[in-house]
Amino acid sequence: MSAFFHYAFHVTSLEETRLFYTQVLGCKEGRSTETWIDFDFYGHQLSLHLGEPSPTTNTGRVGEHFVPMPHFGLILPLEEWQKVAKRLTEANVVFDLAPIVRFEGMPGEQWTLFFKDPSGNAIELKGFKDMTQVYAK
Repeated sequence: MSAFFHYAFHVTSLEETRLFYTQVLGCKEGRSTETWIDFDFYGHQLSLHLGEPSPTTNTGRVGEHFVPMPHFGLILPLEEWQKVAKRLTEANVVFDLAPIVRFEGMPGEQWTLFFKDPSGNAIELKGFKDMTQVYAK
């Protein structure tokens, strides 16, 4: 049996959301109504509903960086991460944390970036050369 992650949260504009998630992030749109849209977020389901997004603050300390909390995201093979990072850069997305490598040469070495969608929801994308290192200690 396969399992899919489902995450539902608020956005302020369905039209801005639709454009951002499909054109910038490359997600496929699923079902929708006047108050929500589903997206295929790299094989996982996001349900974005009209409402007041949760506030974020840069209180999550990871190494020497403080990252937006709460946030959600993806862990991608490095080659795919690089493609998405390039798409975000070309779309002039403002990064909360620009693309960097962290834990270099250590278990769990990863590339990461943080940004917010048009409603201010914080998203992290991680890239791994070796996906078996995601939980490495």
